[in-house]
Amino acid sequence: MPDEFLTDEALLERARGGDERSFLTLYERYHGRMYRFAYRLLNSSALAEDAAHDCFLSLIKGPERFDPSRASLRTYLYAAVRNLALKQFRRQSGEAALDECAIEPRLPEAQQPLGQLLAAELAEVVRGAIESLPPLQREALVLFEYEELSLIEIAEIVGAADVGTVKARLWRAREGLRRTLAPYLQARGDASSSSSRKKR
Repeated sequence: MPDEFLTDEALLERARGGDERSFLTLYERYHGRMYRFAYRLLNSSALAEDAAHDCFLSLIKGPERFDPSRASLRTYLYAAVRNLALKQFRRQSGEAALDECAIEPRLPEAQQPLGQLLAAELAEVVRGAIESLPPLQREALVLFEYEELSLIEIAEIVGAADVGTVKARLWRAREGLRRTLAPYLQARGDASSSSSRKKR
């Protein structure tokens, strides 16, 4: 059976036995997601690449750390990237200040379609609002909305006692975003209705 059709666990077992192709299949399967998540936390391409690479390296060097009966490989890798990011924050500032990060890189404006250009202002405001959230709320929001993980997976990744804790953080994050964005959205709505009246 080709490697791409094997389960994560089967590939990992082969990789631990020295099968480089199986390791590369796992790497290709999850590297993009891990890099994107690391970037959203670290706001640095180089640091994100290091974190994405190191989470796979730790998996091969310390295979006993991953227990498939407790979590999926995807969940394990997200948790590993999160821990690496937290270590980086501590090195930089002595604290894990996740809320100081930007969300993701943007294409140069010349490469963006017209629709994206028109939404750029709102996107920038939303990015700023997410950056202003407290670390645990922001982390839960990124994992749920951007990485599309389940509440159970998020609870496992962040070490929350239960799903209710994650739900509470998500609710507070969304409420915080609503409060922060309300004046901007109200202003846009007023401008839009004013423009509509002038056309009549």
